[in-house]
Amino acid sequence: MKKLALIGSLLSMAVAAQIGLAADKKGVADDQIGLSKTSVEAVPDPQVFEYRGNAPFSGQVLPRAYQGAPPQVPHNLEGFIPITRDSNACIGCHQQPAMIGKKSKGQPTPMPVSHYVDDKASAMNMGRYNCTQCHTPQATVKPLVGNTFKK
Repeated sequence: MKKLALIGSLLSMAVAAQIGLAADKKGVADDQIGLSKTSVEAVPDPQVFEYRGNAPFSGQVLPRAYQGAPPQVPHNLEGFIPITRDSNACIGCHQQPAMIGKKSKGQPTPMPVSHYVDDKASAMNMGRYNCTQCHTPQATVKPLVGNTFKK
């Protein structure tokens, strides 16, 4: 019984010592938590940028980020958004089933077969109406985080 009491008091002292040591350690500073290395309470002031000002039909094709990546939007989207199921200005130029697989300089890139309900491109798949979900306009900005991705 005395052994049990001795073991219990030793365990209690060990736990109390651990709690005391843990209380002495500092936590992570709030300016070391995220990628920005500023306080979580700071109000961010993002860098001002503008999207490319190219007009549609400017003929510029941007490189793809990787093989199979959706094409980037090389022109200004002012007046095109918001894109909704019933109002989609993109399809006015890009819905050209007869041009699928053909390259024509100065013409808009046609939507691929995957954007239609069947392989005959008879009607647009309405699950694909939100073009800017995959196809993004580009701006010349410095990356927030470094990237080592290789094509």
